[in-house]
Amino acid sequence: MALKPGQFYLREMPCIMHLLNEHRLTPEVIVIDGYVYLGDYTIPGLGIHLYNELEHKIPIIGVAKRRFKNTTAESEVYRGNSKRPLYVTSVGIAPEKAKNNVLSMHGKYRVPTLLKEVDRECRKS
Repeated sequence: MALKPGQFYLREMPCIMHLLNEHRLTPEVIVIDGYVYLGDYTIPGLGIHLYNELEHKIPIIGVAKRRFKNTTAESEVYRGNSKRPLYVTSVGIAPEKAKNNVLSMHGKYRVPTLLKEVDRECRKS
């Protein structure tokens, strides 16, 4: 099935929900590789679908490496010495707090260590 922007949740959300349910996890916040909202907050992304599925109980922070059209400059976060931003969107947590959380994540480069590791593990399967 070819997925269009805004539809990746159809592939990824079942895996996230399975992980949360199987291990009975109730995290304080979930950080995803992707957007909560795409563009100028008009197109729902994986993050808002996940937030709704979790009945608005767990805040979601989306961290995207590529800019989606109409993404606002307010979502940009520069880590380390990188000249290229990450794009941080959120729901259930203030945008500035979400951005500060991403800035404080481990790793001296653009992409936080944890997100690099998750991406590496996912590519193995």
